[in-house]
Amino acid sequence: MKTVLAILAISLAVFALYFKIGLIVPAAQKGTVALENTELRERALNRGLKPVPKSWEEAKKVVDNPQNPLTPEKIALGKSLYFDTLLSKDRTVSCATCHIIADGGDDNLPTAIGVGGQPNPKHLNSPTVLNAALAKRQFWDGRSPDVEDQAKGPIQAPFEMDMTPKEVVKRVKEEPEYVKRFDEVFPDEGITFDTVTKAIAAYERTLLTRGAFDRFWEGEDDAISQKAKKGLYLFMRLGCKGCHTGMSVGGQSLQHFPLRRYNSLLSPESRFVNDERYFAGFRWQKIRGDEPFPFPDVGGFHGRNGQFLFRVPILRNVTRTAPYFHNGSIKKIEEAVRIMARHQLGLILNDEQIGEIVAFLKTLEGEPVEYEIR
Repeated sequence: MKTVLAILAISLAVFALYFKIGLIVPAAQKGTVALENTELRERALNRGLKPVPKSWEEAKKVVDNPQNPLTPEKIALGKSLYFDTLLSKDRTVSCATCHIIADGGDDNLPTAIGVGGQPNPKHLNSPTVLNAALAKRQFWDGRSPDVEDQAKGPIQAPFEMDMTPKEVVKRVKEEPEYVKRFDEVFPDEGITFDTVTKAIAAYERTLLTRGAFDRFWEGEDDAISQKAKKGLYLFMRLGCKGCHTGMSVGGQSLQHFPLRRYNSLLSPESRFVNDERYFAGFRWQKIRGDEPFPFPDVGGFHGRNGQFLFRVPILRNVTRTAPYFHNGSIKKIEEAVRIMARHQLGLILNDEQIGEIVAFLKTLEGEPVEYEIR
């Protein structure tokens, strides 16, 4: 009997500690508090979340690049190049191969596949191209500042499109229609590698999406469900919006991942653990034996300069861009949310909370806006 009481006392003490340090979100504070729609919108605005503009006039103010001014002709030229396989060595791969516009802006594969069926040597999956122009960083390590610079990478990478700038120019100049269009769009420069990538980037800058969240933000109270509203409240209250912010809901910064590494002796799903070693998880420790991530380290990519710095992913259309994380090791969005809460925020979320956050993320789904570009 004394043993049972002792175990019970220890369990209560552990629970109290969890509650105190915030590893478990208490049921009374888990996002089920019903906020007025207006207050929810005000909180979203104050935390940097914004809707995507409805009109091209407003969208252009957000996505135009003074170094690559947008014009209807340049955008149309870029669209043609985006879908053209002549930009790859064996003429089998285009930008659209890995960034499928009609399917979330990525390819839904764990790793990108280039010419000759080559996988990315770091096993990196393709980030979405949708809303990418809203991001301040491009690529998983954030090495490119904008979509103009980003467009140069895949074309030249030997495991993607495997072309040199010289080969690109030669190929494009062999097409009379392209020669004519480049003369019109870039009369002073003509066909160069820079003008090719500028045109592609111009098209990509138009690929903004709107969904239910945007309609709710603009005043349509019933655009999203009550469950999604709870998820939005949780998303903001727990701190997800600290990194996933802006009109794109991400892509604005580089962040360390994971921030918290836990001892692999205990299951990540554990709610009550009678082991003080568990709380040492706030120190940098190994997880999953020799794994640096809470999933297999397929590809061995450790972020910018190997410092575990990754570009914060864009969350618009995230529920359509599985698998998740840089190497595509996680298949389900629910598991991705659980991992992020655990290893970035130090929180254990229950299934109901995860379901509410996923319901909110689904409101970020949307198709590219068909702007009247002029």
